[in-house]
Amino acid sequence: MQDDSLFYYLTQRRKSKLQQAIKKNYATCLFVGYFFLFLCVKISLFKSLLIQMRKNNIRTFILALGGIILLNILSVFFFFRIDLTSEKRYSISQNTKKMLGDLDKKTQITIYLDGDLNAGFLQLKKATRELLDEFKVYASNDFTYRFVNPSAAESQEERNKNYIAMERKGMRAFTVFEKDDEGKSIQKVVFPWAEIIYGKDTAFVNLLKNNPRLSGSENLNHSIENLEFEITDAIRIRSMKTVHKIAFLEGHNELPPELVYDASVALSHYFQVDRGALGNDPTILHDYKAIIIAKPMQAFSEQEKFILDQYIMRGGRVLWLIDGVRISMDSLSSTGISPVIPLDLNLNDQLFTYGIRIIPAVLQDMQCTQIPMNVARSDEEARFEAMPWYYSPLLLTAPFHPISRNLLEVKADFPSVLDLSVSKNPNIQKTVLLISSNGSHTDMAPSRINLNTMYDMDSESYFNTQHLPVGAVLEGKFPSVFANRLVPEGIIYNEKIKIESVPNRMVFVANGDIIRNDIEGNGQQMQVLPMGFDRYSQRTYGNRSFIVNSMLYLADDDGWLELRSRDFTLRLLNKKLIVSGKRYWQIINVAIPVLLLLVFALIYTLIRRRAYKR
Repeated sequence: MQDDSLFYYLTQRRKSKLQQAIKKNYATCLFVGYFFLFLCVKISLFKSLLIQMRKNNIRTFILALGGIILLNILSVFFFFRIDLTSEKRYSISQNTKKMLGDLDKKTQITIYLDGDLNAGFLQLKKATRELLDEFKVYASNDFTYRFVNPSAAESQEERNKNYIAMERKGMRAFTVFEKDDEGKSIQKVVFPWAEIIYGKDTAFVNLLKNNPRLSGSENLNHSIENLEFEITDAIRIRSMKTVHKIAFLEGHNELPPELVYDASVALSHYFQVDRGALGNDPTILHDYKAIIIAKPMQAFSEQEKFILDQYIMRGGRVLWLIDGVRISMDSLSSTGISPVIPLDLNLNDQLFTYGIRIIPAVLQDMQCTQIPMNVARSDEEARFEAMPWYYSPLLLTAPFHPISRNLLEVKADFPSVLDLSVSKNPNIQKTVLLISSNGSHTDMAPSRINLNTMYDMDSESYFNTQHLPVGAVLEGKFPSVFANRLVPEGIIYNEKIKIESVPNRMVFVANGDIIRNDIEGNGQQMQVLPMGFDRYSQRTYGNRSFIVNSMLYLADDDGWLELRSRDFTLRLLNKKLIVSGKRYWQIINVAIPVLLLLVFALIYTLIRRRAYKR
């Protein structure tokens, strides 16, 4: 199971090199052919024009001149662009073109990337300018942009005021450390942000992706890959005319509103977010594009399963965030020991029918967060050190799917594992989104967690499994769990039971706490911490982005999130050769063009002299 899912996970997005070569050559030939045909027609017409002028044939002269003018007019009206790059670097999606064509308000974009920038940020600035130039071509309404240098000021005091004003708007500065030719360190403040004003609405977009796991060049490359999505996402939110409804499911001791507050706020930018229980009304979910089942702890009734099942058959999308085991946190915090027992939600048969199973086990991983532990003896003063908290793994995100591409690790607490091999239904495609690292271990329930002996085992032999799936997306036509079954008692359903869904998609995560946010203080001093925030390291992981992307993907019928799948090849220069051969390449780039011009001028002069001598 693990090997198959991992193989599929690593190979699902690869394309045939032969197909890519054919497409590239076809586009190149099409462009070159049209270009030379266009030149030949113009040259032929112009030559004919000159010949007829010599013959004083006024009629032919007028026809030839009219042909040239007509050809130019047609080339203006029949607008097209051809992108000859292999990864279509300079092309925008059809969705973006349609959205820009439908804009009915003035759009102004200010990009705070100007001034004395290093090569990396200059590349980001250039890519942003090229993208906005493309946007301007397709925008139907007034669309303008400008680049601003936030460090431009007459004095340091005025410059600091500009920085403070931008920070108050939510645009956080990035400090860049560089070295000049003499080896001196230079500190620069950069604001890689865009301010978008659509009508009377304003949005701020961070153009720089900053993943600590990646190098500066990789982060800049990912930033360029996501430019179209980030900018169009901000415009699309403010130009949407239809807002879909989503809902958090209640009635099974799910996470309360205050513990999913951060998720509700993040999703409210895109959807109308509601909460409610199912009851016995089979039509209660008909108005909702998608629903979230966030860490239920009580079993579902047959009536509720039927409502969910027929909602899915009709095309409703579900984000399942379900634990596989039950753990007593009170016992764990007081005694350091807790039993681990399977969590029975009466959903096993339903999920199995859809093609997935949540294994009743608790996952431990060597790639995890840390907690302070008292390492002093009983007769010594307390002494705390950072120790790995194996039950809070940092899950790896799949690099090929738009939900998880380029995301930070996702923090989970006491997660379980998914079994993707329970069904070989050819109508269902399964894609892994979250996996454990190459040093993992699972304890099948029933078992026990004992913090007092957690560090006594041999790590090398204990963490002997790898890449266990924790999150996945399933797409296709799902069979109904109520096929060949009666409608549950208490449900009044006048329609025929659907035994197979329309093409649909669902996201499954074997952990409910990835959507949970912690709370500090109480009353007016209460502060909501973001999803994925680790108190000890003060780091925020990729939970928020994963939840938002999952819901956008579930509710997205137009393929907007596919923009996050764009992949630009990173072509890096050899820094060692750049430094050692700096003078050589400067001479080549400056002297060679001048020499070529002199050679061509000399040849041209000699040819003219020979021609006139004859």
